[in-house]
Amino acid sequence: MTMRPTMMNSPADSPAWTDGKRWLWLLSPALPLLGAVSTLLVISGASSLWLWALPVVFYGITPLLDWLIGEDPVNAPESAVPALNADRYYLQIVFAYIPSQYLATIAGAWLAAQGQLGVAEWLGLLATVGITNGVGINTAHELGHKTNGLERWLARIALAPVAYGHFYVEHNKGHHRHVATPVDPASSRMGESFYAFWPRTVVGSVKSAWNIERERLNRLGHSVWSVRNENLQAWAMTVVLFGALTAWLGPWALGFLLVQAVFGFSLLEVVNYLEHYGLVRQKTADGRYERCQPRHSWNSNHIVTNLFLYQLQRHSDHHANPTRRYQALRHFDDSPQLPSGYSSMVLLAYFPALWFKVMDPRVVAHHGGDLSKAHLHEPRRAELLRRWQPAAKTDSVAPAGATAPANDAAAPVADTDARYQCPNCDYCYEPATGCVHEGFAPGTPWAQIPANWACPQCAVREKPDFVAKAA
Repeated sequence: MTMRPTMMNSPADSPAWTDGKRWLWLLSPALPLLGAVSTLLVISGASSLWLWALPVVFYGITPLLDWLIGEDPVNAPESAVPALNADRYYLQIVFAYIPSQYLATIAGAWLAAQGQLGVAEWLGLLATVGITNGVGINTAHELGHKTNGLERWLARIALAPVAYGHFYVEHNKGHHRHVATPVDPASSRMGESFYAFWPRTVVGSVKSAWNIERERLNRLGHSVWSVRNENLQAWAMTVVLFGALTAWLGPWALGFLLVQAVFGFSLLEVVNYLEHYGLVRQKTADGRYERCQPRHSWNSNHIVTNLFLYQLQRHSDHHANPTRRYQALRHFDDSPQLPSGYSSMVLLAYFPALWFKVMDPRVVAHHGGDLSKAHLHEPRRAELLRRWQPAAKTDSVAPAGATAPANDAAAPVADTDARYQCPNCDYCYEPATGCVHEGFAPGTPWAQIPANWACPQCAVREKPDFVAKAA
């Protein structure tokens, strides 16, 4: 995988390197705090205009600041990463999101249940709580990729108010494994509008998460309806939360909670829509897809949105290294760049004609005019080829169906007691201990592990990629 990070620090290996954005990361937990405070102000008698404070900041001020302040391509030197990872300040910032998120949700449900809001006030309240919980999915995303048990449980807690608990399963084990392929419901296609993508990804993500758990539980000898099903566990948390608030506040609260949840997870899905639009991994000679590389994700270095979203916009590095913490994510010179930050691009995606006008030429340029390498929306394939393919340079067009270079194969080791390590992260499969959570009992030999089994820690490498190490 070719990755060229940009180093724009003073001596790259200097032990004195400090994070110039250290205190600016507090913008992220400030977002749900604004939602909670503005709602509480209205409850205490302040103007209902406060209900529009967070939507104005998110959809108006943030894109403006992205445009005014611009980009930040600085990467932390690798020598500084261990210290950054060990600094709990960054983790506490992520943790701090959740209390304000719940406060905004509960206060919003209480205000909605009073039945005294006009249409504009209802819309403002729905947007405030919906944005809070939609961005809360990003908090769950940051936590859910980590190997620590506490962080993974907090990820599920952050997903409960938005009723999207299956994201914890599907994103980690589905999207990261199948990203930028026709199999992935969360990868959008060139020519596909957000409104066509939305039902496909919402329904497809639920199906994917259910099938992932069915396969895992079958290996364990349990029914998919078992209490061990992590989807059912996560959805149960939503049922308990919504049920408790409905019992306290009445049916108006339930209606509000359901609508804000749809708003919230739709915010996640519009971000999914723009992250891999028109990008696709090619199949290799062995029938597998090439590894996810920087060119398979749209990125942005616009600083303000990155501060709000834990550098989610450095998406190529996240897909290459899912367990890497947000403060250490890197910009790569060869990753395709969006013209603005996510907060701006989300607005653009709501208007398909504008989105296509801005993004389709970028997809064509990214693929050198060769749309055989692009991920096309099938109902518009012929139209897109007629419009864009004639402009391609002859020497840049690869034959249709061309395959990518084969992935590097792991070197075999004859030792049957060997340990098998994922080359992407530090996970190691040891036959003596197996992987009980994934359904492989202690003593399960490597030969009995399915060839399509993905690393349970990062999900970006499958069994053929693992490297054998002598015991």
